[in-house]
Amino acid sequence: MKRSDIPNIITVFRFLLVPPLVLLLLNHQYGTALVVFGVAGFSDALDGFLAKRYGWSSRMGALMDPLADKLLLVASFVTLGWLGWIPLWLVALVILRDVVIVIGAMIYHWCVEYIDTAYPTLLSKLNTFTQILLVMAVMFSQSVQALPFLWIDILLYSVLATTIWSGLDYVWIWGRRAWFLREK
Repeated sequence: MKRSDIPNIITVFRFLLVPPLVLLLLNHQYGTALVVFGVAGFSDALDGFLAKRYGWSSRMGALMDPLADKLLLVASFVTLGWLGWIPLWLVALVILRDVVIVIGAMIYHWCVEYIDTAYPTLLSKLNTFTQILLVMAVMFSQSVQALPFLWIDILLYSVLATTIWSGLDYVWIWGRRAWFLREK
């Protein structure tokens, strides 16, 4: 093992946190689940810092890191939806957006041009941020202190708005790019 492998090892650790997080949520141990979710968030920041600061980035890490983040977030959403803390229609919309983006990227890659790496847009980062806030707020509300329903509702509708907005943004950006390349 080399020091440059540390960010990838941390990312693998984040993958390994998904099953315990889901089990904790299913067993209504929201406080511990919140800690695990926080550790996962810290590990994401740490592996990103190490990869950028010391040049320890790799192709594998560039693929695994967002996948680990997405798996953690989707698992949290699905589980909290299953438990009734997040509306199932919102869980379905969040998953649908991701599926549309992945299928669109695959079609673009196969039919238009090779895509080596796709970077998230600002709207996509905002969407991820609102999703993280919602998951943390629900777990906090169930374990530490009940938050006002208005706060949770604001986060729910923020996730709704940013999910739709960022999904349309991806379709618009990549659709226009494909159109212009096809015109050439």
